Amino acid sequence: MLSTLSFEAGAKTEQSNFQQYPAKKMNNLAVTTPITGSLLKGILDLEETEFGLLPHRLPAWARAQYPDPQLGFVEAETSGVRLRFRSSATAIELDVLPTRRELVGVPPRPKGVFDLCIDGQLQAQQSAESATLLRTDLSTGTTRREPGIAETLRFANLPDGEKLFEIWLPHNEIVELATMRSDAPIKPDTDAGQPVWLHHGSSISQGSNAASPTGIWPVVASRMENFDLVNLGFGGNALLDPFVSRAMRDTSADLVSVKIGINLVNADLMRLRAFVPAVHGFLDTIRDGHPETPLLVISPIFCPIHENTPGPGTFDLKALAKGEIRFEATGRPDEVNAGKLTLSVIREHLKAIVEQRRTSDRNIHYLDGLALYGEHDHSMLPLPDQLHPEAKAHLLIGRRFAARLKRRWQ
Repeated sequence: MLSTLSFEAGAKTEQSNFQQYPAKKMNNLAVTTPITGSLLKGILDLEETEFGLLPHRLPAWARAQYPDPQLGFVEAETSGVRLRFRSSATAIELDVLPTRRELVGVPPRPKGVFDLCIDGQLQAQQSAESATLLRTDLSTGTTRREPGIAETLRFANLPDGEKLFEIWLPHNEIVELATMRSDAPIKPDTDAGQPVWLHHGSSISQGSNAASPTGIWPVVASRMENFDLVNLGFGGNALLDPFVSRAMRDTSADLVSVKIGINLVNADLMRLRAFVPAVHGFLDTIRDGHPETPLLVISPIFCPIHENTPGPGTFDLKALAKGEIRFEATGRPDEVNAGKLTLSVIREHLKAIVEQRRTSDRNIHYLDGLALYGEHDHSMLPLPDQLHPEAKAHLLIGRRFAARLKRRWQ
């Protein structure tokens, strides 16, 4: 069953200033285009489902090595994934079936946003009203699945003439795709002029607390400098997993970056003795497939709760009781002497690792995350949940990073 939403050029969600229009029926959408891999960017795999196709940002063999529900959900969330094609269409429909996560007793996050860009300019935004819901009760650790209704998203009154379309899928939802319909033929964009930027990071790279998919910092930077982004930002899962480095090794790229640190601290996953060799091994594997590609190692941005206090990180229960999401660190600063990691410790050692490797690898570079978002930035644009940047901070980070992207890490 499909419900239908209709938006014209300039459509809006709560996160934008676009004008919203009432739903209306469209005619003459005579061209039907099945979704195929040739229309999608930013994916490493496509899974067939009963509804259609489910984009993945990790290949099937990698997902099979650690079939964890959390990792499985975040890698399937479509951060950086977009439909890219050329058409003279002035009206387009897209059949979608999103899946969202909710915490029992906590106000739901804003609905995921679909950003329509034409010739590089944001033209319209909208969200699917219905979605399959995964409701997690933190008190019991159980998750209940509530099936949703697929919807047809409509974009109308688009400019005349052949255009480059990009429909950026939500960075914070899983989205199954079925079919597009339009009033003119759709063809894949075969322009190979964009260099490929392959990036791996945490929920900050995935886009937590950003307003829309074109507002997450890696997309902001890639759009500013016209790069073809493959975003392997996985919420809670930038953990130096070998299957991630092998997936990166096997993915064609002109630039590669890895943002390491925050998840290792808030998961309290390893001690310093394991961390340094694990970083070297992760980078060694990437270098097996990209021996000369410019490679950037990025340390954590500023995060007060973990600057000098180890993890594990956890929900702030007092805030949660009020229906608010905030995080806190539960370690002790003196545990650093026993090898526990903090963001300050990680920055120190990542810099040393890159300096050591540069003696034989002049194409590896280091970027201090504090140059992207530091203590002064936090005083102006504080982390609303003590962990993730908010929408304006994502834009700030993306704009600052674009300069490094333009210089190919130099």
